[in-house]
Amino acid sequence: MYEIVFHEEVNKDLKELGHSTTALVLKKMQKIAQNPFIGTPLGNKANNILTGYLKVYVQNKRVRIVYKIIEEKIEVFIITVGKRDNMKVYKKASSRVK
Repeated sequence: MYEIVFHEEVNKDLKELGHSTTALVLKKMQKIAQNPFIGTPLGNKANNILTGYLKVYVQNKRVRIVYKIIEEKIEVFIITVGKRDNMKVYKKASSRVK
């Protein structure tokens, strides 16, 4: 099982989602810890370069979890969680990568 590690601002992301959605996100993160390869690879999303990162959907594709697998540490680094609205989650992820 992989260890889940959060970017320092992921807690803010989760608070914005509300309690019930956060519960679903945390449940999905447990699944990612067991099999991090369930995500879909990201590349260039609206000029946000996220090559090497993956995404998974939560709540009927309303919310995305963007993360990276770090094999040598056996961990999954969650960079952001959020809604896709106007590519907001990808813009946020891209700014955190830099």
